[in-house]
Amino acid sequence: MTQFPYSSALIVGAGPGLSASLARQLIARGVKVALAARNVDKLSELAGETGARTFAADAAQPASVAALFDDVASVIGDPEVVVYNASGRLRGPLTELDPGAVEQAIAISAYGGFLVSQQAAKRMIPHGRGAILFTGATASIKGYAQSAAFAMGKFALRGLAQSAARELGPKGIHVAHVIIDGAIRSKTRREEPAKPDSTLDPDAIAQSYIDVLLQHRSAWSQEIEVRPWTESF
Repeated sequence: MTQFPYSSALIVGAGPGLSASLARQLIARGVKVALAARNVDKLSELAGETGARTFAADAAQPASVAALFDDVASVIGDPEVVVYNASGRLRGPLTELDPGAVEQAIAISAYGGFLVSQQAAKRMIPHGRGAILFTGATASIKGYAQSAAFAMGKFALRGLAQSAARELGPKGIHVAHVIIDGAIRSKTRREEPAKPDSTLDPDAIAQSYIDVLLQHRSAWSQEIEVRPWTESF
């Protein structure tokens, strides 16, 4: 196994799907992992299985995010890898969407990404190394009907990732945006027997994150896209 270049990681917006797969793969490589979510109860099984530490935080609140990084640093040290998985999903006709709910959805998807990456950068820049990964979606590049809030948030997150990559890359910090173009397989979203591998395997997605983190700085990716082989372009 290739030696992994990082020793600590923080996953914000953690849950039982992709985040869990990524946590397991990082821990298997000897990485100390912290998991952050508004509701940490959903992470108890994963934490018990892997030994990952859990932290309650609201990614859309500056004080909460700053406190999160301080708390994580006191337990596992400043995270050398930070993954932003949080997103605000809201569906409905444009004319019927509640403005307050839209504001909150965008705050979680995009503003939270800014707050988390800002705190990460403050800690990584003095060391001249680190990695920040943002989780995108089909909505990062294509706005669907009745999905305005999600598209706005994901478009903004992609812009943040591009800007941060250009600013922080020369300082030794690898910033990448991962577009997940398709549905992720889960206990509630199972494969159709007639369409094998028509959904994304979370373990396979997590492996793509690991591959990005293993890239040499002479050939860093700023954005990758993963989709099942049945997904239309």
